[in-house]
Amino acid sequence: MKNSVVIITGASKGIGAELARQMAAKGARLALAARDREGLDRVAAECAALGAKAEAVVTDVSVEDDCRRLVERTVAAYGRIDTLVNNAGATMWARFEDIGDMAILERIMKVNYLGAVYCTHHALPHLKASKGRLVGIASLAGRTGVPTRTGYAASKHAMMGFFDSLRIELADAGVTVTMVCPGFVSTGIRENATGPDGMPIQVSPVKEGEVMSVEECARMTLKAIEGRRRELVMTARGRIGLFLKLVAPGLVDRIARRAIETGR
Repeated sequence: MKNSVVIITGASKGIGAELARQMAAKGARLALAARDREGLDRVAAECAALGAKAEAVVTDVSVEDDCRRLVERTVAAYGRIDTLVNNAGATMWARFEDIGDMAILERIMKVNYLGAVYCTHHALPHLKASKGRLVGIASLAGRTGVPTRTGYAASKHAMMGFFDSLRIELADAGVTVTMVCPGFVSTGIRENATGPDGMPIQVSPVKEGEVMSVEECARMTLKAIEGRRRELVMTARGRIGLFLKLVAPGLVDRIARRAIETGR
């Protein structure tokens, strides 16, 4: 990653922030995007302390003009783009029948799916010029249904379908597409998950101390990016589940339900 120009969305905390720090340690030049100015500045300072250059660009990926401006700012600062990491995400924790306002699902789809589409659209000419990398941080929920996460799973399914299709279109362009499917990761995102009333649930329903650390998730993600892997399914349970879905889909449904009920 040395001297590689990398855009990371959702970079103010969680996987995005840790990925930025690990890339900074390898000498990448970074454009960090998120809505949280304070968080972005903190992560940019941490990356600078590791010897990297990091531009903080306040961005709401659900707004296409913000995504266009992010790409323009990156090119103005560094002259090119080598890697785009579509990491920004929003989640939920509510049964569909309990949701009163469908705007909750609309917001999640705009951030998780359209945010990745907008950023990719504006960055693609630059990535083709550099024969660069497209990366989507999806989820195991993008490969199978998950109770209480209907809108989230739908957005990640859409993201997977978009990038799998785009990979084929770009086969002769030298641009690779890597999809990353973590399971539960201790990121803090679930405290801000949207509940059925549209408000953050504030208390994580997941046993954060018993799931993958954000450091390990970022390490595995970075290795997949460097190797231009097609797809990374992070956990053994996830890989087994995808196999079982082909031969025993009802069992996978029960496993997904149990995972949500136990929070791990």
